[in-house]
Amino acid sequence: MRDIREFDLRELRVDPVREDLGERGAAPTLDWILTLFPRTEGEPAFDEEVIRRKVDRLRTSPEVNTGHPLLDESVRRGLASIDAAFQGNHPKYGVKQYAEEAHDGFPPTIIAAVDALSAWGMYGRAAEIFRYWLINFVKPNGWVKYRGTSIAELGQILHTAASLEERAGPTGWWEDGFAALEAIAGNLMRLRAAAGMDGLLVGSPEDDERDKRGRYFHNNLWAAKGLVRWAEVCERRNTNPWPPIGLLRALGEVIEVSTLLLIEQTWPMDEGDWWLTPQLEPCERPESLTGTRLASYTNYRYWPELLSSGMLPATMANRIVEARLSAGGQFCGMTRFEGHLDDWPLADYLYGLWALGRKDDFLLSLYGHVAYHQAEGHLTAYEQVSFPPGREVAPYCLPCQLVAARAARLLVK
Repeated sequence: MRDIREFDLRELRVDPVREDLGERGAAPTLDWILTLFPRTEGEPAFDEEVIRRKVDRLRTSPEVNTGHPLLDESVRRGLASIDAAFQGNHPKYGVKQYAEEAHDGFPPTIIAAVDALSAWGMYGRAAEIFRYWLINFVKPNGWVKYRGTSIAELGQILHTAASLEERAGPTGWWEDGFAALEAIAGNLMRLRAAAGMDGLLVGSPEDDERDKRGRYFHNNLWAAKGLVRWAEVCERRNTNPWPPIGLLRALGEVIEVSTLLLIEQTWPMDEGDWWLTPQLEPCERPESLTGTRLASYTNYRYWPELLSSGMLPATMANRIVEARLSAGGQFCGMTRFEGHLDDWPLADYLYGLWALGRKDDFLLSLYGHVAYHQAEGHLTAYEQVSFPPGREVAPYCLPCQLVAARAARLLVK
């Protein structure tokens, strides 16, 4: 076992585990990663007997069989934790303070849950909770009943609808949820109409930073993605939404082109320069990816959502990955945030790595998360953990618990 004290975390810029793999000329394996550090310890989020019963009742398609028992167990416990966390169909972000009503409408909770359930063939449950969320948490004006919804999350909800329809069809959610989804698309159209000469939508980048409104690249690419995906699903369902399909598609494409052009003009021309600003407005250049609050948020959420949109050309997407790897963005594949680790948005980064064909980086981050962001034994995934030997820094949250379930599905044919 390595001692974390051998690393100067303030100065550490490259992932030492990734460096070790390079020196060994080896691909990451979960068994090897499990030997490196003491496992995270802490209290379980739920009663063990409750989770075990829910795991035993799971019926997935395909069968959970990733080739490693710990990863399989992480997937099963993640899927089981959805019903453990939810109150019937009513979403809950997590436990302790995260179980407070103020967090119930947080869009990433329903996005992660529907993605995980539908990826593993649990279509009925995915449809049921998505329908409930759309009916109860989307306002008539297309905003979510939540304090700090980002524009990206609106696009991700539309993408979630398209993905669920592709995987499972419209049964159980489409008819009752259509009006809410149509309202979200209309909201994005109004935001575009209110944009300035550069054409970028203005909004909050995420809940914690909701007062820092601006022209964020991840918001705009996900708005573009969401509009195009909504047009696709409406066309497949032979539906006539407002805005109409042609306008939805055209608007999405215009936002995409505008955003990519402005990213290209804003990011440094030197491809070795790692600071790839997340917004059009000028901002302070950090010394590392944990050097400022903006840098940490960029590393753990804004860049991963740029990647998961799938709208970046491969050259731009790879620049983000290389920046994370060279400027203190990760440790044993896990995401660094200020003085600790925070993996709840890691699925976005993993989806981006997979699309780029960077399988070794994908496996390192997935295995590091399973080994050290989840607690030994009960595998509770806390929202934030300390560096090994890990301890809970912020409580369990459902999106973090579902990282393994969502990403591991890519490994199972």
